[in-house]
Amino acid sequence: MSGDLQDIHILIVDDEESIRVTFEMFLKRAGYGRISTAATMEEALLAINEERFDLIISDIVLEGAKGTDLLRHIQKTGLRCPVVMITGFPNLETAADAVRYGAFDYISKPVNKETLLRFVRQALSHWQLQKEKKLLQQENEKYRRYLEVIFSSVSDAIITVDEHTNIVQLNNTAREWLGSMEPEGVINLAGLSDEIGKACLHDATRVINHGETVKEHLVECEMKDGTVRMISLNAAPLKDSVDEFNGAVIVMRDITMAPPTTVGPKRTSFRKFIGSSQVMQDVYQLIENVGRVDTAVLITGESGTGKELAAEALHAESLRKSKPLIKVDCAAIPEDLLESELFGHRKGAFTGADRDRKGRLFHADGGTLFLDEIGDISPRMQLRLLRFLQEQTFTPVGQDISIQVNVRIIAATNVNLKEKVRDGGFREDLYYRLKVVEILLPPLRARKGCVPLLVHHFLSVYRDKLNKNIFSISDQAMELLCNYRWPGNVRELRHVIERACVLCNGTSILVENFPKEIKNDVGRLENRVDSEIPERRQRATDMINTDMFISEEEQILSALQSTGGNKTKAAQLLKIDRSTLYRKMKRYDL
Repeated sequence: MSGDLQDIHILIVDDEESIRVTFEMFLKRAGYGRISTAATMEEALLAINEERFDLIISDIVLEGAKGTDLLRHIQKTGLRCPVVMITGFPNLETAADAVRYGAFDYISKPVNKETLLRFVRQALSHWQLQKEKKLLQQENEKYRRYLEVIFSSVSDAIITVDEHTNIVQLNNTAREWLGSMEPEGVINLAGLSDEIGKACLHDATRVINHGETVKEHLVECEMKDGTVRMISLNAAPLKDSVDEFNGAVIVMRDITMAPPTTVGPKRTSFRKFIGSSQVMQDVYQLIENVGRVDTAVLITGESGTGKELAAEALHAESLRKSKPLIKVDCAAIPEDLLESELFGHRKGAFTGADRDRKGRLFHADGGTLFLDEIGDISPRMQLRLLRFLQEQTFTPVGQDISIQVNVRIIAATNVNLKEKVRDGGFREDLYYRLKVVEILLPPLRARKGCVPLLVHHFLSVYRDKLNKNIFSISDQAMELLCNYRWPGNVRELRHVIERACVLCNGTSILVENFPKEIKNDVGRLENRVDSEIPERRQRATDMINTDMFISEEEQILSALQSTGGNKTKAAQLLKIDRSTLYRKMKRYDL
């Protein structure tokens, strides 16, 4: 028995005071520190209800009651402690009653000191062992349930079989893959006719017959839902704690469309960005650091590099993330309406202003305002925006009273603002107000290592969206995508993968599913020198003036490719206004 005797609490129940006093003296001299006594059944019940006891010693005959009544009460209330009964007339019936109602043992009168102390030690030792055994059982049961939860919830399919390949246990994933598995009797792997069942039987047989461990057995399987999946099987001998062979365990993992992995601690994604190259790691780090600082940010980069995603990530990393993120595409809103769109207007401020309207700056109060294509705003708008950045106040069109708001400005452009400042097309003071911190998003051609990740991501997106059973891409197709220059950046890659998924009739994307620009390697310029660019532009102009291109969309794409994504120069090639080009690009989602 473990524990300090001083902490043991014993209750003595007897209607004879001399016995209560004698037992209490024996126990205290033996070192038991906490002794309580009761002369009647009522006193005993009151003590049991108010205190916790480690042992109860009770006479089997009490004044007006019986000790077995006390036993029945203890049993009924669920009190858990040993009870030793004292009897002056021992017989078989008395012993049977005492044991039936849960007594540990009984002692015949007269009771001497040695007998009392021996029974007390035995009762307490036995009870301590019972408690430890119960605790161990509870721990074992808890551990068993814990393992069952893990076994059932793990995403891999797990099956255990005996030495005759009979299924002993399988988790939820395995049950789902193999279909309904609740028949009467034993299920043997040999009775499963689908590809997964055959693969499991093959690997289990190798383990059972030859003691082999099967690693990375890849099988293309048609699942119960009709989809074709690439399954990786691993099988190993199943042994108990004494190393006795009990069968085999099979672990299956769905590796269909498994994205490429990177070596080291590099992140393969951040917010909505996908990519693991070093330039993207730097972008992720910069967004995290700048996002927490409440300052203006200028996002620059070519079209299709993800400037809107960067703005969303900056807002999500900021303390303003619970407030609104309001987006304004400055190039998509006519110049005469942009001022009202941003700052709002009063009723009657201009023709058609039939009611008051709160601008987007007002709606962004407390949050972030994202101004896309900031390089295209007029000088008047530049001045108004500068004043807002300086004072955090603005005046709606047609109103005299200024409104103060707390808004963070994030601007984005794909043009060279510094060059526009030199040419007088953009205010220098506004430029530096916006460019407190600049985040330059790299073009896709500068992050080629990200292409496989992006390809698998978009394949997964459009496979689910189009409900197609596409789970891979051929090596040749992937190589072509990795070597292409991607003048339209990630946006172009997304459209190429969407188109390929639409045209794909099998389970893998092939080269034939790509447009001619990709198959003919149009746009790869790594080995060309800058001196060739004017000649290429002239060829593009000549081609645009002929019927070589099938549609207006392809004409615009070709012009953008030939000018490296510069919209101003592309508009000149197409002989249209830049605003017209923006509208057409928006129409074709370019």
